[in-house]
Amino acid sequence: MSVAMQDVMKQSGVAFGTSGARGLVSAMTDRVCYVYARSFIKYCEASYKCEKNIAIAGDLRPSTGRILQALVKAGQDAGWKVTYCGRIPSPAIALYGLDKSLPTIMVTGSHIPADRNGIKFNHPNGEITKADEQGIVSQSVDFDEALFDAAGMLKNAPELPAVETEAEENYCKRYPEFFGEKALQGLTIGVYQHSAVGRDIVVRVLESLGACVKPFGRSDVFVPVDTEAIRPEDEELAREFTHKDYVDAVFSTDGDSDRPLLADDVGMWLRGDVLGILASQALGIKRIATPVSCNTSLEKSESFEKICRTRIGSPYVIAGMESLMEGDASSSVEDRLAASAAAGVSVAGYEANGGFLLQTDLKRTAYDGVTRTLKALPTRDALLPMIAVMVMVREQKMCVVDLLRKLPKRFTVSDRLKEFPTEISKTKLAEIREQKLGEKLFGKFAAKPSKFNKGAPFHGKMVSLNEVDGYRMEFDSGDIIHLRPSGNAPEFRCYVETEGKERSAELLADCLKVMEGWRK
Repeated sequence: MSVAMQDVMKQSGVAFGTSGARGLVSAMTDRVCYVYARSFIKYCEASYKCEKNIAIAGDLRPSTGRILQALVKAGQDAGWKVTYCGRIPSPAIALYGLDKSLPTIMVTGSHIPADRNGIKFNHPNGEITKADEQGIVSQSVDFDEALFDAAGMLKNAPELPAVETEAEENYCKRYPEFFGEKALQGLTIGVYQHSAVGRDIVVRVLESLGACVKPFGRSDVFVPVDTEAIRPEDEELAREFTHKDYVDAVFSTDGDSDRPLLADDVGMWLRGDVLGILASQALGIKRIATPVSCNTSLEKSESFEKICRTRIGSPYVIAGMESLMEGDASSSVEDRLAASAAAGVSVAGYEANGGFLLQTDLKRTAYDGVTRTLKALPTRDALLPMIAVMVMVREQKMCVVDLLRKLPKRFTVSDRLKEFPTEISKTKLAEIREQKLGEKLFGKFAAKPSKFNKGAPFHGKMVSLNEVDGYRMEFDSGDIIHLRPSGNAPEFRCYVETEGKERSAELLADCLKVMEGWRK
């Protein structure tokens, strides 16, 4: 029979979000995942010059193994070789695909709870774009419906192939080869492992850079660590660990280890967008693409020659990075990369969740006087920003807090209302836009006394509005409130930025109270 990808999406509710296709595990049946994979393979056959070979990998959540088996079956039925790279980080499988010029698929739900999962696609040249998504969605697939039972599960699921370890090995060698094997010598770093797929790889890489590593918090149960909305229990765990055991910093990642979490020596986690600024400074990046939700210390630091603000989601950041490269926009990416290299232009991007994307190759002369090159990896990576910052810490004989003090004082906090239907949040934002309710709804906090603002209004009059992604209000006091429905889950996110940490926290709490009332 033949089935259209669009019909499968509508019937299952499993659709593309800001980073791949995601949905409830109960909805991501073998049949749904099989059709997604077959559609992706068919699209790659038509759009990219590549051998009939696809590499797959996955995270550690309970449903991942079953979905990987469905992908193996899809590849086999399409007449493709399927290379299984094991349970490794998303950037590791993406790097493998770039090195081999082949498509790759990562099974992961990233930070979302274990009752959900997802599939991330990379074409032979990198992470798929929004245009690629449309190409995948437009496909129809011919297959034998008898492969599946009434529940949409494979009647005879294939065994996973033997693990090809090259993807993991190459990723583990990437940063010691660039920074040097003594780059972190003398530093002690804790690693909060929980259920992150890269938990052992992080330890291995840090040790290969010369650091003394102290792992903790390993879990056999999946832990939904969201680097953009850190759980109170994770905050407490980091504080307790650093109080008991001396470290210079703490490393961690989300479930598929493409988003970083870096804490200072007392266990205070840095926001991902602040880490992105520090990492970009440490690496000498000249041009930055980042979503509109990220901290405005980026501009105020005056460290970068060009900045592009984008919608939220790595495909948009990738498009922003491409716009910052040298050369005419009509030229190929390869020609523009060459032009950027010739002009000495370095381009990178980062997100509020900390994921760091490297668009151009980097050159660096390390402590030993040797100049080395780091190849571009234009997809989220957790290790590069954390390592880069700690290399700077060691070289400048500072601590993480010292680096933070050099940045302009802007404090961003964010949180989300869980189980908030996306349609309701979109409807509410449309209502606010049409009736111009932004200042009316959130200006009321101006009259509220606060121990942090010494009687001054929180923000006052709204002076600018940005609707690139969601509803971002800036007030004449400099305070910023940004509301946005999540693209990955039924969640309503709120971002707040002010000049004070406590002030930001109080304003965020007030905003969430208003948003909570919209459930009714």
